[in-house]
Amino acid sequence: MTSPFQNDIDAIGRIDAVAPILDVICRTTGMGFAAVARVTEDRWVACQVLDNLEFGLVPGAELQIQTTICNEIRDSREPVVIDHVAEAPEWCTHHTPAIYKLQSYISFPIILHDGRFFGTLCAIDPRPARLDTPETRGMFKLFAELIATHLAADEELQRTREDLREQRELAELREQFIAVLGHDLRNPIAAIASGAKLLQSSVQDERGKQILALMQASLLRVNGLIHNLMDFARARLGDGLQLDVTAQQPLRPMLEHVIDELRSIHPTRIIRTSFDITENVPVDHPRMAQLLSNLLGNALTHGAPASPISVGSATHGGQFELWVANAGKPIPAEALPGLFQPFLRGTSRPNQQGLGLGLYIASEIARVHGGTLEAASTPEETRFTFRMPLHPPEPSAAG
Repeated sequence: MTSPFQNDIDAIGRIDAVAPILDVICRTTGMGFAAVARVTEDRWVACQVLDNLEFGLVPGAELQIQTTICNEIRDSREPVVIDHVAEAPEWCTHHTPAIYKLQSYISFPIILHDGRFFGTLCAIDPRPARLDTPETRGMFKLFAELIATHLAADEELQRTREDLREQRELAELREQFIAVLGHDLRNPIAAIASGAKLLQSSVQDERGKQILALMQASLLRVNGLIHNLMDFARARLGDGLQLDVTAQQPLRPMLEHVIDELRSIHPTRIIRTSFDITENVPVDHPRMAQLLSNLLGNALTHGAPASPISVGSATHGGQFELWVANAGKPIPAEALPGLFQPFLRGTSRPNQQGLGLGLYIASEIARVHGGTLEAASTPEETRFTFRMPLHPPEPSAAG
């Protein structure tokens, strides 16, 4: 049967210094038994023992609390030191020495840093011993304080490990939920998209066309969100984002298609483009479309509505660059370091829509291409820039 004090016994057992402390106590004082005990109102439990007397106690063994002097130490929080019981008027008739046939005894309280009483560091012997000296008292006091310090550190370590374990479990559950959610949403979204496409040919009135346009815009947004969810799950739970790189297919038409698609959803916004792609760019075209869509969608959400958004790409100096810039309120400097972390939606941007995955997925796409995604923000402009070498090493999967 497991002792209700097993955690305390284990905590003392994890302190490597306890065994040497008990050995030093016995060697220095000449006493045959030393122990660290957990002491409560109704229990005395041995946590670690050095027994050269065949006293019969092992870790987890108990003495009746009323038979011990430690019971009194718990109340007084003061040490007890007895050189020779028979010559000590206060102790010669005490029941504890009589029960356990002791002539020398020393016990110091172990007080934790928050003031809780843990137990005692004690030693006994059937023979008298010279214990009541400044040196011995000082040694026991130091050792008791050292054990208390180790217990506090162990408690904090166990609490931290438990917190980490709980956070890890929550993170795994969240990511599994995202993977299932993203997968299960695909079919109903595809059905709605098919229905909206069929309605396009039959709806003739202006109001109906406006509703269809709103539906298609919402579907595009939800579809992008599902892609981000699935990619997040792949990056965190699976084998990472996979690439199908090609350098033969021209990149500019794909970039223009993404921009035209978002223009149709935001007809009142101005999106200016500048393309100077003079070399083949070895990228995964759907992934690069996703990166641009996420960055441009972010600019449309957070940029000043009355100011144009700039999108540009170029090849020069052995590199490919793609950037998106917008005017508007700058990103606070303290938010920049965590900008590409998933689910980070700080108070600095309270109107942010979505789950905060778009920039994270964009940064992962940049990474698996062997490139970088950087953000710079001033009162004049916020700019996201993707850079990659035109002749990168073999791409790696996100892990």
